[in-house]
Amino acid sequence: MEAHLIEWLNLSVRWVHMIVGIAWIGASFYFVWLENNLNRVNPRDGLSGDLWAIHGGGIYHLEKYKLAPPKMPDNLHWFKWEAYWTWMSGIALLCVVFYSNPTLYLLQPGSSLTGIEGIGIGLGSLAIGWLVYDVLCDSPLGKRPVLLGVILYVLIIGACFGYSQIFSGRGTYLHTGALIGTIMVGNVFRIIMPAQRALVAAIAENRTPDPTLPAKGLLRSRHNNYFTLPVLFIMISNHFPSTYGSQYNWLILAGIAVCAVLVRHYFNTRHDSGKYAWAMPAAALGMICLAYATAPARHPGAVAAAPAAIQYQPLPETAVGGVRADEQPAPVAAAASAPVTPDPAPAAPAAAGGDGAKAVAVIHERCTVCHSANPTSPLFSTAPAGVIFDTPQQIQALAPRIQAQAVASQIMPLGNMTKMTQEERDLIGQWISKGAAVN
Repeated sequence: MEAHLIEWLNLSVRWVHMIVGIAWIGASFYFVWLENNLNRVNPRDGLSGDLWAIHGGGIYHLEKYKLAPPKMPDNLHWFKWEAYWTWMSGIALLCVVFYSNPTLYLLQPGSSLTGIEGIGIGLGSLAIGWLVYDVLCDSPLGKRPVLLGVILYVLIIGACFGYSQIFSGRGTYLHTGALIGTIMVGNVFRIIMPAQRALVAAIAENRTPDPTLPAKGLLRSRHNNYFTLPVLFIMISNHFPSTYGSQYNWLILAGIAVCAVLVRHYFNTRHDSGKYAWAMPAAALGMICLAYATAPARHPGAVAAAPAAIQYQPLPETAVGGVRADEQPAPVAAAASAPVTPDPAPAAPAAAGGDGAKAVAVIHERCTVCHSANPTSPLFSTAPAGVIFDTPQQIQALAPRIQAQAVASQIMPLGNMTKMTQEERDLIGQWISKGAAVN
């Protein structure tokens, strides 16, 4: 029951995070589009431009004032809670997914750090990241936005590299996203909203607003706009182990971030002269290059076509870890709050029946504690992502995913809680490269 409740807590918090994130990002995208498409030809006195639009069966006329109307309206809509709730739900998601069991989900397998130390590094880095960013923006670099942007990019990727030395692949990416998200919400809370409040107060008091505050708010708003697409990728990255699971995951994220910024810049400038039209094909080419660079290497013995099917034979009692492959696997975790530390298995399985039988038996031994119709791990009430390895045929059908997650990136088993050895990973990889045939 505990695993079931945790799963639904995860789902609920993740759903809230997605809903409010869509609201925040949607508003940001809309206002950037609105600003870029204003008609600025001979605007009415006091206006910087206007725009006519049709949506949902209605026609709208929007006007932007150079500063503010002569009299402030009674109802002025502010856009802030979308940002605040996105950050708060994101931190809650970090707590549910990573901080509730940091030695399993957050830290690298075999890390010498304690769970509390890992959590401290994660949360502390968010605070330090915001302070460094804020100081840089208020320094003379704030007058040189391109140079500032390059420096911020290098520092964020540097933070990602630092995370990768401490955290798991998913923990690395999600903390990089949390760092960027903290900067974004800090911009809203500490800079953009105070500047807007000061502007409204000055108009209400019939005094000249301080021009430096809107300028700072504009710089931070532009940063938030360009941060958006990298953060969106990080939010979905846990579905793509070829990115976060690579030993060069920080470098892959660096490349994807460049592609995302190019796409954002194209949409920000396409209304203008079109001189940045190259940005979109450049981003597409960059993604193709990243896909090629992250492709798993083929085993030297790989063949183009699958050989004759390998007859699956259950291993004898002492073949792998002292447990028969056709028996119900024993539980490997005592509680969801503690790391799983079963007795390690022999370095390499040895049994009759060929590599197919050996590989299938290893997968039964190391993976079905979670990926089974009836998981024995208390961490899960149902198989994660619906992936089940109960039969050789199920294993064969999912061989590409096994290759990606257990062989190429080695992010599975989760936290290596079942102690899969390198020899076992190599055995599985060789079997898959030769066709992954079973009978």
